[in-house]
Amino acid sequence: MKIVFLDAESLGSDVDFSEFEQLGVTVKYPRTSPEEVPERIEDADVIVVNKVPVSEATIASARNLKLVCVSATGTNNLDKEYLARRGIEWRNAAGYSTESVAQHTFAMLFYLMENLRYYDDYVRTGGYAASSLFTHFGTPFHELGSVTWGILGLGTIGRRVADIAKLFGAKVIYYSASGAPAQKGYRQVDFDTLLTESDILSIHAPLNEYTENLMNAEAFHKMKQDAILLNLGRGPIVNEADLTEALNSGEIRAAGLDVLSVEPMTKDNPLFGVQDKSRLFITPHVAWAAVEARQRLMKIVAAHIREFFRQA
Repeated sequence: MKIVFLDAESLGSDVDFSEFEQLGVTVKYPRTSPEEVPERIEDADVIVVNKVPVSEATIASARNLKLVCVSATGTNNLDKEYLARRGIEWRNAAGYSTESVAQHTFAMLFYLMENLRYYDDYVRTGGYAASSLFTHFGTPFHELGSVTWGILGLGTIGRRVADIAKLFGAKVIYYSASGAPAQKGYRQVDFDTLLTESDILSIHAPLNEYTENLMNAEAFHKMKQDAILLNLGRGPIVNEADLTEALNSGEIRAAGLDVLSVEPMTKDNPLFGVQDKSRLFITPHVAWAAVEARQRLMKIVAAHIREFFRQA
């Protein structure tokens, strides 16, 4: 068996490939452009991809290909109709990043909510050393127990975030963009209520016809002026030009983003136009990538390959 990783760099340099090497010949390419795919997978039995597009244009010449494994949950890069016509199966990985994304959600929140950038700068620039007072109230912050936390997308990650928020005493509400039935133990609301009542609004939804561009100028206009938006779902759920305007006009207080409409971030992204940089915190799609989460991901992918060939 030949297993080809087409964008192994996306998994990090600290993960263990030995389990795959026990299954068969394992070839790892750090990155692969769509144009490079055909030659690299010509004799592959299995390919492992993250963002590399898998379609007739890229895999038509793969004569031995039997299985495509996505080292992620999302499968927007797969042409599933073409794979079905070819009789090629696919597997994605679910559940591996729940703890990592939930943790990062709170890391982003506390950075913004407690104004940690401001306080760090105050100390680093000598303000604290020059003060005669033991404390400093430069920018106030609140306890989580005093806020309403709204969640867009109550899947596995959304529920984990909700449960942790409840431990802090927050009131939790959620909205299902797809109209899924209410989940027991959680308060479901309509979209307008989510927007108008949330002090913190975190996004953990997939990108689909219900969520694309959902957070736009109209939505921001309905939110509280002191609200904090967190997007750990998919970039295009948030209209970045409208978010820039909302931050600049003070319609909302701050935003934390781990995902963007185009990744890596383009130089013409409108978010570079946010005037008060303390209102915006962006991390480079890293919420999923705790060491433990990536180790779980590798085990899930290896298990998929093992199970597929056991049944074949």
